[in-house]
Amino acid sequence: MAQQAAARGAERAAASPRAVLVVMCVGSFLVLLDVTIVNVALPAIGAGLDAGVSGLQWVVDGYAIALAGLMLGAGTAGDVHGHKRVVLCGLAVFGVASLGCALAPGIAVLVACRVVQGAGAAMLLPGTLAVVAHVFPGAAARAAAIGLWAGIGSAALSAGPLLGGALVEVAGWRAVFLINLPVVAVAFAAAVRIVPETPGAPGRRIDLPGVLIGAALLGVVTFALIDAGRAGAGARPVAALALTAVLLAAFLVVERRAADPMLPPALFRRPAFATANAVAGTMNLCSLGLLFVLTLYLQRVLGRSAFAAGLAVLPLFVPLSVLAPPAGRLVARVGPRVPMAAGLLCAAVGIALLARLQAGSDELALLPAELLWGIGLGVLTPAVVAAAIEAVPTDRAGLASAVNNTARQAGGAVGIAAFGALAGPPAARGFVGGFHTAALVAAALYVAAAAASLLLVPARGSR
Repeated sequence: MAQQAAARGAERAAASPRAVLVVMCVGSFLVLLDVTIVNVALPAIGAGLDAGVSGLQWVVDGYAIALAGLMLGAGTAGDVHGHKRVVLCGLAVFGVASLGCALAPGIAVLVACRVVQGAGAAMLLPGTLAVVAHVFPGAAARAAAIGLWAGIGSAALSAGPLLGGALVEVAGWRAVFLINLPVVAVAFAAAVRIVPETPGAPGRRIDLPGVLIGAALLGVVTFALIDAGRAGAGARPVAALALTAVLLAAFLVVERRAADPMLPPALFRRPAFATANAVAGTMNLCSLGLLFVLTLYLQRVLGRSAFAAGLAVLPLFVPLSVLAPPAGRLVARVGPRVPMAAGLLCAAVGIALLARLQAGSDELALLPAELLWGIGLGVLTPAVVAAAIEAVPTDRAGLASAVNNTARQAGGAVGIAAFGALAGPPAARGFVGGFHTAALVAAALYVAAAAASLLLVPARGSR
């Protein structure tokens, strides 16, 4: 009976692989939309729930930490139990958590619901990609489908600030979360009907200790950075950093001893792989961290509305969406090393230009910085993924991609905490100066990452 049901599912998928692709793209779109859509709503959330900067940092980081900390474990769960089940579970969790976010009476409840929402997102992101790969067995068709899946994700990052700004202006900040509900409902119903069951791999095991310790490690690091930026934090950040050292040691021990480790230590002994993932983390650390500060600058310092702030950051995201496909073709021809370094240096120049902004600047002053920053990211993103995949044996390409995604999300979570603490509260007199410092630090990190890329990433893969 079970085999007949699986066969019927496979027949439906074979008859409509494009329909399956559409549904999976909706799932990945929701995950990445919520990375940016909430940013422009943060001032409204702060006013509505009487939350300070640290509370707003947790609204973003609660989602990012759960996504980064649980994604590898969720991918393994899909391998073991079938990716359709994990995708359906992810959609359900994401939808329920979105409703909880929309109804949250206070900042603590909102942050808790954002953590649950991030857990749902962690199930969706690797699961949707695995389903797409399963229903397009041919290499050429699979490559085209994955390209569309990735392009839809980039479009979500671009759409987030503009859509979020419009929703806040028209219906308030709670609409940013309510918009997910009808989309999740339609996607869930369609997935139940048309997505085929994917075969599990009973021999694999979920590295539960590694998942839990890794997520705790990321959470404690983030807490230390956010708390360090608060007045009167006292010894708490120091204690959190001490706990970080303990958790890191425990994580390394667990991963060395695990039969099927979440992060195989042997891979990180490959310089190209370690560098690619360090660059991926640095990319999001600086970009998402500065985006958080830039949003506060636009709305709290320049007094822009949520919708105007969303429009103001579009020049950053549009090049990312437009350039990713041709940049991917360039990487295929010349290898990842030069595009990585070029993208990092271009973005570094744009980010450094943010240090020219003042309390009386306008959007025209922001435009050159955003365009250079966005162009750099558009070239860098496919290159850094390709570098990670090319640095490992072919049979570990899926794991390499998952580790690279995790590094990016973890870097973003830490960056929001670090750069938010560096800039300080937007109402403070030193906020603009802190913004300048954050921009220059980010530019320096990008230059250092470019140098590491040229030194340690080969022109072609090291398999």
